Amino acid sequence: MPKKQTEETMDQQILDAVRETNPETVKDLVKLVQLKHPVPEKDILERVIHLQNEGKIALQNHQALETPLLRSYIFSTRANWYWTIIAVAAATTALVFAVPEEAYPIVYARYVLGTIFVLFIPGYTFIKALFPTKELDNIERAALSMGMSIALVPITGLILNYTPWGIRTTPVTLSLLALTTIFATAAIIREHQTKLRIETT
Repeated sequence: MPKKQTEETMDQQILDAVRETNPETVKDLVKLVQLKHPVPEKDILERVIHLQNEGKIALQNHQALETPLLRSYIFSTRANWYWTIIAVAAATTALVFAVPEEAYPIVYARYVLGTIFVLFIPGYTFIKALFPTKELDNIERAALSMGMSIALVPITGLILNYTPWGIRTTPVTLSLLALTTIFATAAIIREHQTKLRIETT
């Protein structure tokens, strides 16, 4: 069955369930629809949000729907970039603290990951948070990511210079890890919200 026809059928079943049984919660509504249309809960929730946006149904707590949707989005294949960034940042941090400068040849892995960690990842996550979907092509995104990293890292060092920790390996590494995690998390949330708006309008 074509996707559009499937969505129309699901929408009609949602509307019928609301009119006929008036379920008290969205969870009850999902269960009623699944009895007639066995599809994943996430797909039904997306159609419920779509119908609310069109004004065909009214939900008392729209925000409650976004939590399970966001959770499922983060653990889907569409969020692979997020987990890759977090994994590289965590691996780099571990190497910085665990591998001494004299430990050849494994120290080269530290150099390679450290270069990516400093010159690309902070800017990439920041740009991804600003432009979560495909407003930029890959070349533009890569160039802006490197440029923004070159700007963010000195600013981080300047701020650390006025703290008791100073500009040392440990505070710089942990600060960049925190920045990366914050920007990446903001980016995945914005990406989810943007795609949800696109899919449900």
